[in-house]
Amino acid sequence: MKQNRSLFRRFLKVHFLFIFLPPIVLIFFSAFVGFSDIHEKDLNTLNLFYVTVLLFGFIIVTFVILSWLFFLKLQKRLTRLQEVMSFSAHNNSFPKPIPVQTDRMDEIDQLGSSFNWMIQQLEDSRKREYEEELLRHRLIANLSHDLRTPLTILRGQVTRLNKESMSLEGQNSLAEMNHTITRIGDLMDDLLSYTLLTSGKYPFEPTPTDIGRLVRASVAAWYPAFEEKEIQLDVDLPTEETFYWEADPKWMTRVLDNLFQNILRHAAEGKYANIVVDVEQEQIIVADRGPGMDSSPYERGAGIGLSTSKYMLKKMKLKADFTSNENGTSVAIGRA
Repeated sequence: MKQNRSLFRRFLKVHFLFIFLPPIVLIFFSAFVGFSDIHEKDLNTLNLFYVTVLLFGFIIVTFVILSWLFFLKLQKRLTRLQEVMSFSAHNNSFPKPIPVQTDRMDEIDQLGSSFNWMIQQLEDSRKREYEEELLRHRLIANLSHDLRTPLTILRGQVTRLNKESMSLEGQNSLAEMNHTITRIGDLMDDLLSYTLLTSGKYPFEPTPTDIGRLVRASVAAWYPAFEEKEIQLDVDLPTEETFYWEADPKWMTRVLDNLFQNILRHAAEGKYANIVVDVEQEQIIVADRGPGMDSSPYERGAGIGLSTSKYMLKKMKLKADFTSNENGTSVAIGRA
């Protein structure tokens, strides 16, 4: 941007003018108006000294006053700019443009103009991001809905083939196909849930929640599934002691469901699951003896279910610490 006028250049011009102009006028008056004659007749040396002191005193006072006015005006303009920036920082919103005098355009006005340009760029970027996010959520929702129809048809064909006589290898292939269809359906559900969560359309109703009671209910609901897979359950769920979190019970149940489902899906070969409610540390601990997250073939994907659980926990001001190796995986859920 082209600079029309310099604030500090004007400051220097005015101050130097008041510093050098009075002595020059005095010298000019003495040389051409006959100041020496006046001095010889009406002023003595002491009076000349007083005139000189008054002159330089006037220069100093004028310099101080002009400097004070300049910096006062400069402070007001910078303070106004700082207040606009601070307001936007405290309220997590973009500030309104700052009025700029285009006919003046000194350094402060250039700073304000650059600030206004930055605000406009941020607003345009936020608008584009919102439109892209809206389009992405709509696309995911449509895909999740449209893919259910061919999956349902495919599952129907698998069910029909199961009624036909075929070799053991063919039956195993059909079982694997049915398992894959179920897996795809679960992934679509996780993807749709994550989309609803991130778009703020998933109901969130936090309330003081009895964590011990909630975990016991979840374990009871999943116990038949663990028993079917012949997984040994080692639970430590105190009945007389408990603790409370400000959380959404449905969201917490969804998080636990995801952890238990991961044990059945990825760590069933370990035949062991440990579920603990630590009242003293206020933690929920879920552990298994599977191959670990790095060794599980399912964890090489996007991990949508895990991302959904982490997002829910973060929203409830909780966190999950994962520890995984070849001997198993342990998850500790606690306050963030």
